[in-house]
Amino acid sequence: MPDSDQLDHDDQALVRKLRQLTVESDHFAEIFREAHGMHRTDLNALAVIMDAAATDRAMSPGELAEALHLSASATTALLDRLDAAELIERVRSRSDGRRVELRMREQAKDLGRQFFLPLSAALSREWAQFDSAERRAVARFLSASIAATVHTRSEMARQS
Repeated sequence: MPDSDQLDHDDQALVRKLRQLTVESDHFAEIFREAHGMHRTDLNALAVIMDAAATDRAMSPGELAEALHLSASATTALLDRLDAAELIERVRSRSDGRRVELRMREQAKDLGRQFFLPLSAALSREWAQFDSAERRAVARFLSASIAATVHTRSEMARQS
């Protein structure tokens, strides 16, 4: 039997902590979603578009559909909602005029900052207790957890 120190970070405990973080993150996002009359998929789309932009990668509607596992018609409806709310815009690519790229409007960025900056600040305060090596370990842990989740999801989707 593992000692009590191991019990807080064995595999089951880590899965439980990830699940708790997911649930709490969902509750937090729900407040934002309700306050702005958005669908959950709308929030996910904005996160995917924002993450692409953060790495200087342009996101096309097709890439967004693939990332969110949506049909073409569901993606069009989603983009129409986000466009009508003036949160995103569809622009022609400068390098390939046939390609449409999705960009977040400043209003979406402002809304996100107003709501998520307090959480970001709270997380930064908590994370300040970790040294650089610990933060690298956490980053590796999270990356591995994401990769395992994506792989397992893909396998399950393929089997069904």
